[in-house]
Parts: sequence; C-alpha cells; structure tokens
Amino acid sequence: MNPSLSRYRRNLLSFFALVGFFLIWELACRALHVSDLVLPKPSQIVVVLVEKMPILWPHTLQTLMTTLAGFFLGVIAGLLLGMLIGSSKLAYDIAYPLLVGFSSIPKVAVVPIFVVWFGSGTVPAILTSMVISIFPVVVNVATGLASTEPELEDVLRVLGARKRDILWNVGLPRTLPYLFASLKIAITLAFVGTVLSETVASNKGIGNVMMIASGNFDVALVFAGLFILAVLGMALYAISSLLESRMTGWTQRKTHADM
Repeated sequence: MNPSLSRYRRNLLSFFALVGFFLIWELACRALHVSDLVLPKPSQIVVVLVEKMPILWPHTLQTLMTTLAGFFLGVIAGLLLGMLIGSSKLAYDIAYPLLVGFSSIPKVAVVPIFVVWFGSGTVPAILTSMVISIFPVVVNVATGLASTEPELEDVLRVLGARKRDILWNVGLPRTLPYLFASLKIAITLAFVGTVLSETVASNKGIGNVMMIASGNFDVALVFAGLFILAVLGMALYAISSLLESRMTGWTQRKTHADM
C-alpha cells in the first residue's frame, strides 16, 4: 500500500474519532439532562465561540504570542544548558541536580516572584512559560549528546577532530530526534505556564478570560477558552511534527502497508 494513502487513512480515522468524541459528549449531555453549569454541550461552546470571537480574538493572540516568546526563550536556554550538561561530566554533576530541584518547584509558586520583580502583565507570563519549557529540552538534548558512541568519538579524535568539531558535526545532528521530541512536550507545557500566569497576574489573555468567566459562572465561556487553547496547542504540535519529519526523516523507519 502507498505510504501516503496509509497516512491519509490514519488521519481520517483520527478525524472521525474526534468527531465521535464530541458527538457522544453532545448526546450524553442531552440524554442525561446535564446542567450547563456543570458541563455545557459542545454546540453551546461553538455558539459562544462564534458570538464572542471578536472579544476573544485579541486575548487569543496575546496568549499565543506570549507562549511563543516563552517557548523560544526556553528552547534556546534549554539547548545551551543541554549542550553543556551533555558534553561535560563535571557540568552534569553540578548543574543537573540543581535543574531537577528547580523543575520540581510548582510554577504557581514562581509567578508571584516574577510579579514582584517585573510587575503584573506580559513579562511574568513569558518567564513562566520559559522556565516550564526548559527542563524537557535540557534532558533530551543532554541524553542525545550522551548517547553518542565513545568509539565514534575516539575515531574522530584519531582523525584530528577537536571536541568542538565532534559536538557540531556529530553530537548535535544525532541529538535532533531527541530535541524535536522535547519540543512537542515543551510547547504544550508553555501554554500551561502562560495560562497559569495570566490567571494570576495579567488582565489580558485566555487565562484571564477564563478566570473572569469562572467567577461569573459562565462555564460555556470557560470551556470555549479551553477549546481555543487545545486548538492552539494541537496546531503548534503539528508544526513541530512537520518540522521533525522534514529534518529527521533519516531516523524514522519506513512504514509497512499493514501499519
């Protein structure tokens, strides 16, 4: 079977599974007479999205731009730290325990500190998104560099390659699959950091909209915000997957017709 046809069938099945999920949700709410204050029907959420999109759109852009800024800063910082930790045993012994300890701190406890330092608004949201994105990038990049075969490094040294040459020409290219795996995790975490900060220390963004809506018991609007976040997350995840397939296709096995 043509691989492109097999991929088309998988995408079609995913689409029908998603439609089926919302259909079951709609029918269950109607059959069980679930209150709108408990769980609004998907049709109600769609109506809210259509009616309030002129209001929601600026907040959506705010959350998206904030998340992307924090995500890119987190990726850059994570990549640099991962290269340092993965290429130096001393750096690993010193920095990795500190990084694990910092990552274990609930980010909701970090937001007030950012607010004290930088005031409420966009900056704390960007920083929260950044710090929550760093750890998966560091771990995966360091793991990718550490997985380079010692025999290969020995051969390159015999041929006259310096440690920097081995890192740029062998270590980093072999780390790309690990890096893209971490990007797909980090982009979803970045949204968590942004929305978390927006609910605490911002008057803009989807997180702020959801907080105000929950205070007004507008559950349909809360779910509309969740739906927007889910769509944004899936879109950026899909972009990361596309870039991964373009840049690391050499690491992926060919699929068989029965898969």
